[in-house]
Amino acid sequence: MVDTTLTTSLTLTELETAVWRTIAYADGFDYPMTAVEIHRYLEGLPASLADVQNVLTNNRQQPGFTNYHTLPGRDGIIKIRRQRERRARQLWPHAAHYARLIARIPFVRMVAVTGSLAMNNAAPDADVDYLIVTEHGRLWLCRALIIGVVKLAARQGVILCPNYILSENALQFPEQNLYTARELCQMVPLSGLTVYWKMRRLNEWTDRFLPNAAGLPPTAVPPQPAHSRLQTWAELPLRTAVGGWLERWEMNRKIRKLETAVPAPNEARFTANQCKGHFQMHQRRAIRSYQEKALRDA
Repeated sequence: MVDTTLTTSLTLTELETAVWRTIAYADGFDYPMTAVEIHRYLEGLPASLADVQNVLTNNRQQPGFTNYHTLPGRDGIIKIRRQRERRARQLWPHAAHYARLIARIPFVRMVAVTGSLAMNNAAPDADVDYLIVTEHGRLWLCRALIIGVVKLAARQGVILCPNYILSENALQFPEQNLYTARELCQMVPLSGLTVYWKMRRLNEWTDRFLPNAAGLPPTAVPPQPAHSRLQTWAELPLRTAVGGWLERWEMNRKIRKLETAVPAPNEARFTANQCKGHFQMHQRRAIRSYQEKALRDA
């Protein structure tokens, strides 16, 4: 249930600033926000929904149109949001279907949708971004099998991008910034809810950036069970010395190939516990765009 009690400990100026900064961050993604979204992703201040709505109602510098709020002069992105929501509705059935297939792969423990689709902000050429958690010591074997699902989807015209794969030993994110906090709090778990909540607990630093973003995101889809009896049986042959050798061989082979192929600079990381295929510098661009807006309008 949404808390609608007033938070009298905040001054309106503090809250106005937090609301503006939240809208400014989303503006970098051409994403106008509703009051409920601004409340959930309010930067740096715990507040109630009623507090946020009060600011949006009384602050004429934040234009509102059909329940969306933008920076001044940016009403045009409301049309973009509606177009992207239509595209997201087309992608979600595919995202859920292939997540179910990936979740059945041996040693997969969680599958979550991230990126633009998690916010229903999918551009016409958007793909389906996944964050996947595997059992420790079998990440690279999992990745090889996941790529098989990626190729299957591509034959059906669906582009999957499992660009962040972690082992259960690497659920704590070293990069503690607004971008990473948003990605964590926005991601939509489709299987492995127990692992999802463990990840959220291990990254409670996100509360410093997004104190209202506890719980599942509004886009939440009922997650599938994380593990099946068939999956358990399929894992048995790989819980051997041969399985360990295959994991090391695939890891060494693929890390060499990826590190050679990826031009610098990039945000990619390849280790025994993570395969972070972030090649396009999205984090750096998002933070730079946000900082430029903050400096320009400070």
